[in-house]
Amino acid sequence: MNNAFAPQPYDAFEDDLDLDLGPPPGPGAAPAAERQPLQFTGPQEQAAAPAPAPGPQAPTPAFNPVGELVAGAATALTPAGAQVAVSVPRIAIHIFAERQDTLAAAERAGQDRRLSRATTQVRLGGVAAAVETYGHEPTPPLIVVECLAGAQDLLNEIDHLAQVCDQGTKVVVIGPTNDILLYRELMRRGVSEYLVAPIQPLQLIAAIGGLFNDPAQPFVGRSIAFVGARGGAGASAVAHNTAYAMSERIGANTVIVDYDLPFGTAGLDFNQDPLNGVADALGQPERLDQTLLDRMMVRCTDRLSLFAAPATLDVDWDIAPDAFEEVTTRIRQTAPFVVLDLPHLWSVWMRRTLIAADEVVVVATPDLASLRNAKNMMDLIRQGRPNDAPPRLVLNQVGVPGRPEIPAKDFGAALGVHPSLTIPFEPKVFGAAANNGQMILDAAARSKSAEAFQTLAQIVSRREIAALPSARKPGGKSLFGKLFRR
Repeated sequence: MNNAFAPQPYDAFEDDLDLDLGPPPGPGAAPAAERQPLQFTGPQEQAAAPAPAPGPQAPTPAFNPVGELVAGAATALTPAGAQVAVSVPRIAIHIFAERQDTLAAAERAGQDRRLSRATTQVRLGGVAAAVETYGHEPTPPLIVVECLAGAQDLLNEIDHLAQVCDQGTKVVVIGPTNDILLYRELMRRGVSEYLVAPIQPLQLIAAIGGLFNDPAQPFVGRSIAFVGARGGAGASAVAHNTAYAMSERIGANTVIVDYDLPFGTAGLDFNQDPLNGVADALGQPERLDQTLLDRMMVRCTDRLSLFAAPATLDVDWDIAPDAFEEVTTRIRQTAPFVVLDLPHLWSVWMRRTLIAADEVVVVATPDLASLRNAKNMMDLIRQGRPNDAPPRLVLNQVGVPGRPEIPAKDFGAALGVHPSLTIPFEPKVFGAAANNGQMILDAAARSKSAEAFQTLAQIVSRREIAALPSARKPGGKSLFGKLFRR
């Protein structure tokens, strides 16, 4: 029988039992021994699928062929530290569901940030609708089909689907039963993945991402974006001190990326000459490699590196949004945690960066303008990240003398989240640290703000304080000399 799929070797199955799950031969049909399995395109590891236990082969409720995937979905998609990122290329994905809950889960998955580059179409009808559709149009790179029929009928429908698909198409099947025999036969035929209904959005996203992950570059760090609800909210100070606490108190290698090109303060806060690290990277994102990134970064401590902003006004920073995405992706390959210090502006690349980040922290002050802006931000981020936790809220500069403030409880209730942290107003502590190019943990280790930053570092990194000795390089007594030397 002719089929359009590229062949895949399945030598591990040659000596298995004859499952006899195919359709009975009709008049003139070829003998069962000469039947050629259908060959969908599947991942290479399918050839090493586990062999069934000897003896009578019956469905084993205790074994789930996708159990590890389901159990690890949350960890794989929202990890602490390095992870294998779900990165789906710019392809078309067609999903044919039979159940209404599968349709809803697929639609929710299609809206997820991890599938933002892919084009997803979801419709009802199952395998029959897919066969009818591809009888007169080409197939996309990935098809997800659901079939609630028994094992033999499901295999028959997959046979029909293979006859109308183009070469190189990957197929994910959603079935009704947790049956290892059915799973093995689908893998033998070249199906890329088998999921058991009902499915959840993250489960489907992880399955799709697993088909396109590049095993040659499995490492990618976790991005944490800090953004201020309004100007002067102190988002940069919170981002820098939190990153410092992550590196020096938790002991995690961390990179700070200052994306406020004309007014960034990361260089000043760490008493470093603000190099054109970020600007150079954004100007040539396609040339970035590990060596070039190391040259562009400033190493503040043994575990903390900095991509400083140039902080100059003699250049009009007109940079394509795709450049920010590419640079962020490359930097995430250098450390387990990447802290993005975002400016207070709104543009295409800002929206994309906030939605694509693994964690978003909105820093606000307890006033009406911050409340309005924070609500707008959180509503937009929730809409763009339907399968992620909502952004974290940090209330900064709480307790300014003589200033009417919105109570933290009321502020959080209006946004639908509880503030993860409140940072007290300590102008002397912050002012002295800023003027000396120090972090709060060094300038005032016993202050309430220092304790707050350590707590926030544990929250966003999901790690505990390691009580490591500080590796801070000694800085100068004042920043003013370096500031005006330029």
